[in-house]
Amino acid sequence: MIKNFVRGLAALSLSLTPLLAPAPTQAAGPAETTTLADAVHRIPVAGERREGYTRTAFKHWNAGAVKNDGCNARAEVLIAEASEEPSVGAKCKLSGGEWLSYYDAQEVENAKSLDVEHMVPLAEAWDSGASAWSAERREAYANDLGAPASLVAVTGRAIRSKADQDPSQWLPPLPAAHCRYVSEWVATKLRWDLAADPAELDAISVFASGQCKDTAVIYTAAL
Repeated sequence: MIKNFVRGLAALSLSLTPLLAPAPTQAAGPAETTTLADAVHRIPVAGERREGYTRTAFKHWNAGAVKNDGCNARAEVLIAEASEEPSVGAKCKLSGGEWLSYYDAQEVENAKSLDVEHMVPLAEAWDSGASAWSAERREAYANDLGAPASLVAVTGRAIRSKADQDPSQWLPPLPAAHCRYVSEWVATKLRWDLAADPAELDAISVFASGQCKDTAVIYTAAL
């Protein structure tokens, strides 16, 4: 199945309106809207430390994280980001549907061919401040359906190449996705009050002072 190029470009500019209402543990303050050129200066700068990190420190893919519909947080992202909605069967089994992986512009017709990733990976979040959080706050972060940037459905190949790297180490293979990606990375860091290390901030600043300076950054602080 091949969609036309116009549709592909349109899908790369998905609305920044929140996909789903925040869960009670993700209560939020007022929304902030700014440009990447301004937002980059709002991120605190700090060195990173990986000591003590385990993925199990972030309880994730909770069933019924937002809706009492039998779907876990991962499935809710797949449903919300579909360009053509899948059918939802018993035990939240998804069938049909279509998606566009914006990192690499790959069109996907099978939900099993997609992974849902944390925009700021769990290990990076730990390094950037989450190591000091309560278990409840880490769980809220790992299942954050209250902001469209926090979780994203993309191809497994893209996620594997990214792993836990920040923008100084990895960017989406599709150049047209870079401004969106960096702005959503920054929005997620600001939403959760996470720091950036100097190399990460330098990489973001290149975009913030250049081609992406006017890209919108919209975020709501998680409380």
